[in-house]
Amino acid sequence: MTEIDPYEIVRQKMVLGPLYAPKHKSVMKLLKIFWNEEVINILSKFESADKWITIKELEEKTGIPRKEIKKILSRPVEIGSIDRNMNKYCLIPILPGIFERYYTRRKDTEENHIKAAKLYRDLMKDVLSQEIIESNFRIFRPLLPIDAKEKLLEINEEFDVQSQVLPYEEVANLIENNEDFTVIPCQCRLIGELSGEPCDVAHSDMGCFIVGLGAQRALTNTAGARRLTKEEAIEFIKETEKAGLVHNTIWDKGYESSHFICNCCSCHCGALLPAKLMGLTEKEGVVQPSNFAPKFNMDLCVKCETCIRKCPNGAIYHKWPQESDSSDERMILRKELCIGCGICAANCPNDAIKLVKVRDIEPPDKNIIGNKTFLEFA
Repeated sequence: MTEIDPYEIVRQKMVLGPLYAPKHKSVMKLLKIFWNEEVINILSKFESADKWITIKELEEKTGIPRKEIKKILSRPVEIGSIDRNMNKYCLIPILPGIFERYYTRRKDTEENHIKAAKLYRDLMKDVLSQEIIESNFRIFRPLLPIDAKEKLLEINEEFDVQSQVLPYEEVANLIENNEDFTVIPCQCRLIGELSGEPCDVAHSDMGCFIVGLGAQRALTNTAGARRLTKEEAIEFIKETEKAGLVHNTIWDKGYESSHFICNCCSCHCGALLPAKLMGLTEKEGVVQPSNFAPKFNMDLCVKCETCIRKCPNGAIYHKWPQESDSSDERMILRKELCIGCGICAANCPNDAIKLVKVRDIEPPDKNIIGNKTFLEFA
C-alpha cells in the first residue's frame, strides 16, 4: 500500500486562483524547509489557500488539543509560511505569498534563508516562466517615472489632452499625497545575494517603497525597513530610476497601487525575469504595460545606447547604418516587448526620448486573485 505523503497533500492545496505550487523538486525542498513533520501533519488537514480553518476544526480533525496546535503552528506563523487571523489559519501560495513574508520577516535561521533563496532563485529562472504563460493573468503594472509629467511626456493629438496621464499612472502621486514613507529590502534581489547571484543593477536595499499607514506598519514588522522624509523619498525614487529599476505596482487603481511599489530589475524580479527569459511579449507577461511608450527624436539622439542598457525587457536595439552619411542609423523600439515603464526616457542624457500615449486601458478598481487581493496573502 502506497504511503500518503503529507507534503504532497499540502502542495496540492496551495492553490489560490491561478497561483499554485508546481510539483517540482525545488518546491518540495522548500516545503521541508518551511515545515517539519509535526507541522506538515497538521497542515495536511487544512483547506486550500482560499479557505480558512478554525482551531476547533483542526482539533477535531487531528485529535491534538488546541493549545498544542497553537504551539506547533506558532513557528510557521512567525516565519510567514502560513497565515493566521485570531483562531483561524490558512495556507498561502508559495510565490507570491510565502516568498514575500518569509524574506520580509527574516525570522528563520540564516542557513534556511540561504537554502530557500537558492531554491526560489531556481524556480524563478526555470519554472515560473511556464506558469506565467499558462496562467494568462496580470498582477503588476509599471508607474511612470517621477518627472514624467514635467519632462518626459509628449502630447499625442489622437488622445484627449486631459487623459494624457492620470494620477494613478504616476509614481509622483504616491509622494505628493502622503507624508509617511518607508523602504524595505527587495526580496527578489535579496535571494540573489543570499544565493551568490547578486544583482548588477542595484542592491536589495534599493527595494520596495511603501507610503501611508502601510509605511508605518512596515517599520515594525519588516527586517531592514527604513523611514524616509518626503525629500529623501523623492531622491530615493530618482536613484532607482537612474539605476534602471521599474516602478511596478499592483494592476489596479485602488488602495493597493496607491500605497506601494516594487522597484524591479529584470535579472531578479519574479515578474520581469521569467518574462524576459522566455521572450514573452507585452500581451503574455504578468505585468500589464502602461498606456505609454517611448518615442525617439533622432535629431537629438547621439546613439549612446544608454536606453539599450537601461531597458529592462531588451525592447530597444541599435540599427546600424547602411548609408554612407549614416542617415538611416537609429534606435528601434520593439513594441511587442515594451512595458512602457519610461526608464529609457528618464535616463536619456539628451532628452531624445519622450513618452507618448499609445493605448487607453484602465485598471480594475481592485485586483482579485482567487478570492483575495495581493496584499492579503503576500
